Order: sequence, then structure tokens, then C-alpha cells
Amino acid sequence: MKLRFKCLGLIAVIALLVACNSSTHNTLPILGNRVAEEKMIDGKLVVDTIYQTIPTFSLLNQDSVMVSNETVKGKIYVADFFFTSCPTICPIMKKEMIRVYEKFKGNNQVIILSHTIDPDYDTLTLLRDYANRLGSDGKHWMFLRGDRKLVYELAEKGYYASAMVDSTEPGGFIHSGGFILVDKQQRVRGIYDGTSANDVDKLMVDMDILLKEE
Repeated sequence: MKLRFKCLGLIAVIALLVACNSSTHNTLPILGNRVAEEKMIDGKLVVDTIYQTIPTFSLLNQDSVMVSNETVKGKIYVADFFFTSCPTICPIMKKEMIRVYEKFKGNNQVIILSHTIDPDYDTLTLLRDYANRLGSDGKHWMFLRGDRKLVYELAEKGYYASAMVDSTEPGGFIHSGGFILVDKQQRVRGIYDGTSANDVDKLMVDMDILLKEE
């Protein structure tokens, strides 16, 4: 099943990022915007590259615990966007994410953050039940809920993912099915098709690469 995107200008961005999503010589690319910053060190002008990082966020997880940038500080993590009543790609995505969770759940340097895009329906109680049904321990794989507008902005500006209401779509929403890999500096290092077993296999290989790099 192909991913579907409906954000202005987002199609080209996602296509470019996914095209860049291949490790070369066991090094992963750093995706997103970057700026050159000049500074003086020991009397010499040095140019440093500053990479885009995940914006500040603060969301509740399924156990009513606040999750923020501090929660994932010093860890690598995988982010995705879903809603529990999704009749299309979400069940496939969660089946694939279970594989990622099962491989890395014993590693305290790895976290998975799944963000609901339908907070009106997906209450914390429902998310807790959903997490239990998927076999999550609630710590290494968390299900996050917050203000819809803020989550949508976080998806687009932080994770290069689309999420929006669309009454013409099954379930009433449209969103990208990407699994986004973020490093310990909270920079995006890869975007993978969460409905593709082959892409998720690649994600897990790249997670191992990133853990060694960090």
C-alpha cells in the first residue's frame, strides 16, 4: 500500500528525504535544514554546521505521564503518527512497529513515540488499552496525545510527516505512514515506509548503525 500525502509542498520534501534515506559507509545522513555558524576558536574563524532539530514538545502518554524532549534526551527514537480507529494503513504500521519494539525493547537507549492525530476520540484510557493490546510495556513504546493543532504542526515541521482532517478519507483523516528515526541530538536521520516490511528491516539496521555512531 502506497503512502498518501496531501500537504502543500510536502510531497517534494518527503520524496527528497526518503531518497536521502540510505546509509553510506555505515553513516546515516542528517536530514532537514541546516545553517553555517561562524565562531572564533583560539583566534581562528571556524565554520560550524547547525542542523535542524525536533521542535519543543510536551505531550501526555497513555499513563498520563508528560513526555517531552527531555524524555528522549540522550536516546535514539522512532516516531510515527496514527489513530486507533484508522481502517487503512495504521494496522499495517503497528504490525511492523511491533517488530521494531520486540527487537529493541531491552535497550534503554531506544524509545518509540506513536502520536495520535485524533485526540478527540483517542482518550488516554483508550490509548492505554491500545498499548496493552499491542504488547507495549508503556515505557519503551509510548502513545502520545495532545492538542490536535500542535501535534499536526509537530508532524509537519519536526518530522516531515503529514497529518490532517479529511472527511473524504476512510476514518476521516489522512496522514503519512512514515517511521521517522531521530538521533540523540534530536536530528532526523531517516524516514521509512511503515507499511513496507523491507523498509522497516532497513530501519532496524540503521538503528543499529546509529546506536554505534552515538
